[in-house]
Amino acid sequence: MSKNKLGLVVGSFLAIFHLVWSVAVAITPSGVQSFMNWIFNIHHLSLPMAIITPFVVSNAIILIIVTFIMGYIFGWVLAALFNILHKQ
Repeated sequence: MSKNKLGLVVGSFLAIFHLVWSVAVAITPSGVQSFMNWIFNIHHLSLPMAIITPFVVSNAIILIIVTFIMGYIFGWVLAALFNILHKQ
């Protein structure tokens, strides 16, 4: 299994997911807040600090970059472990 390819796939998936999240926060912060309240409610959680803050472009860019990097690292390590465990 290619470590680079899996790293790129996992990193891209997480980056795209967070891009969609950032766009949703930019377009409808109240809708995202309602969604978060619903998600916490169905998990029987009450987190007063889970409040959607105003959209900041630089924060969104950092979020997307960091999640891509972390996803790439996770995918790379996962493929490396797979390759080690499935040596013939």
